[in-house]
Amino acid sequence: MRILLRMTNETPSHAAEKLAENLAALDLEARLRHISRFAGRTVFTTSLGIEDQVITTAIARSGAASSVEIVTLDTGRLFDETRELIEETERRFALSIERYRPAPIDVEDYKARYGIDGFYESVEARHACCEIRKLRPLALALDRASIWITGVRRGQSGARAQTPLAEFDAQRDLIKVNPLADMTLDAIEAYARTHDVPLNPLHARSYPSIGCEPCTRAIKPGEPERAGRWWWEQDQTRECGLHVKSSASSPVILPASPKVSVPIS
Repeated sequence: MRILLRMTNETPSHAAEKLAENLAALDLEARLRHISRFAGRTVFTTSLGIEDQVITTAIARSGAASSVEIVTLDTGRLFDETRELIEETERRFALSIERYRPAPIDVEDYKARYGIDGFYESVEARHACCEIRKLRPLALALDRASIWITGVRRGQSGARAQTPLAEFDAQRDLIKVNPLADMTLDAIEAYARTHDVPLNPLHARSYPSIGCEPCTRAIKPGEPERAGRWWWEQDQTRECGLHVKSSASSPVILPASPKVSVPIS
């Protein structure tokens, strides 16, 4: 049974705000060390893009790897380059990246209703595909987690421009930490060069944001970073749903102070 401590006299949102203030004063590796000291299950979800590869490298370099679970959503429609990078990253840092895949029955039901590539036909069908290939596997990956680490940052799109370093995710009942939120792409690329971060070769072919192969194209000069995602849709704030905020609210059991070591059993 996991042992979690509540932060007393704190609402979840206020606790997240205080965590964000603390993280703001730290560099990336120090942020990961700070987060790794909390009690409870901490999960980092990686899509193997440059942001997530930088976080994985920082986790390994900071000594946080023993406290942070690294997982990825293997949708079944990833680029070959992405799948190969998963294995390369595991070898490079001597760590394990756990794959969460869609349920075969969900995939078959989707194909029967919309067709294998039905997501091109309507927003409804595309959202349904993201639901079975991403959102449901994510729910399993985050089951019983207290902290969720992501590679979301403000410069990725207008919809993410206000991303905080930490926030309470009421829908998932956890603290969501975005340690790159205030970092520029230039700073992330500089970290990648300095520490020889293994990167997806698609980045060099004008794919700054990489998702499923049929839903991602290279961007044109001057386009926003995420313009290549679901490019056939007209909504400029389009997302898959992983990082869309919910107005729901519910209590959360928060991790202990980073100064307190609490075992998980």
